[in-house]
Amino acid sequence: MSDLFSRQDSATDEATGPLADRLRPKSFDEVVGQDHLLGDDGPLRRMIGTGKVASLVFWGPPGTGKTTLARLLAQVGDLAFVQISAIFSGVGGGGLRRTNGQGTLLFVDEIHRFNRAQQDSFLPHVEDGTITLVGATTENPSFELNGALLSRMQVLVLRRLDEMALAGLLERAETYVGEALPLTDKAREMLLAMADGDGRYLLNAVEAIVGLAAAGECLDETSLAQLMQRRAPAYDKDREEHYNLISALHKSLRGSDADAALYWLARMLVGGEDPRYIARRLIRFASEDIGLADPQALVQALAARETYEVLGSPEGELAIVQATLYLATAPKSNAAYKAEKAAMAAARETGSMMPPSHILNAPTTLMKELGYGRDYVYDHDTDQGFSGQDYFPDEMQRRRFYRPVERGFEREIGKRLAWWARQRGS
Repeated sequence: MSDLFSRQDSATDEATGPLADRLRPKSFDEVVGQDHLLGDDGPLRRMIGTGKVASLVFWGPPGTGKTTLARLLAQVGDLAFVQISAIFSGVGGGGLRRTNGQGTLLFVDEIHRFNRAQQDSFLPHVEDGTITLVGATTENPSFELNGALLSRMQVLVLRRLDEMALAGLLERAETYVGEALPLTDKAREMLLAMADGDGRYLLNAVEAIVGLAAAGECLDETSLAQLMQRRAPAYDKDREEHYNLISALHKSLRGSDADAALYWLARMLVGGEDPRYIARRLIRFASEDIGLADPQALVQALAARETYEVLGSPEGELAIVQATLYLATAPKSNAAYKAEKAAMAAARETGSMMPPSHILNAPTTLMKELGYGRDYVYDHDTDQGFSGQDYFPDEMQRRRFYRPVERGFEREIGKRLAWWARQRGS
């Protein structure tokens, strides 16, 4: 696998592999985009200074330098570099020991794809010093790696390459191939956007453009898209990015930022997320973060889901957009959410207390003799339609769980609750 570079290779290099491999960094100073790891106070820079390599997990998006960093670390520790992929390899310790006295840095690509038992098989070899284990993953190690293995490894997070880093890679690739890419300014910007933080993709794209573009043709945005077959943004509906983007959507809605909410919604739809999943999350949001501040919010969210079921994609997605805008611009309240938590806690605390006898039905003579229903006041028979009776268990003092906010419809609800409270006290 290949990663990133920043060195000034010439076009006379004799390597014949893919461009990304030919431009692989030969030193840490040539790696770009990971200054937080390789800066003066970065953890990798400190490790380089000691000359001792610890077992690590590199967690980050594709094309950010995980393999290259592992190769360079093997040089730091004078270790033999052995690479396996969880996609194609099993795990066995027989081939890991070396007879020449040299240690081994075992680089495991896609380490999260090994199951729990396979991950456990690394433990004795890490503990007895047979190997220095360096794993690479695009998934959150907290969820994907065994706790025992993770506790023996330091997790280092690699960042996706920003536009400046990608632009630097593009310039250096052009230096290597000996010519500027035949792209208009807009097409050049589009190419960087298509790379989506992935240096390997960008270098492979450079190679494709050089190899496929007609001689003398300058590619505009349309021509570039046709040539490259526009890349779908990195998005795995079952993995980390799925949860990151739905969290971003939810928090944008909570923050009443309609434009940001639309952006994250679009990111999910473009990435192939099931609109039904988004609709379900909007329904949850309507109850959790709006509630009775705007009772129509839940209606709108439910209607959006039903509309999508009727129309499907892409027509039905507009209803989800409409619901997103409604929820983003609605008054917010989590009073119902907090009331639920408080009431559930009280229910667990108080156990099996009986309702007060006056609100129990008495369908039998025995139950009437026991006082069931005695002294119950039918609220509709009162002048105000409110009796003010106590409905909590006799052994339990009255508690207040629901506290409406001074926003939206809950402002009116608060006035009603305050009036009823005064009537109880009178």
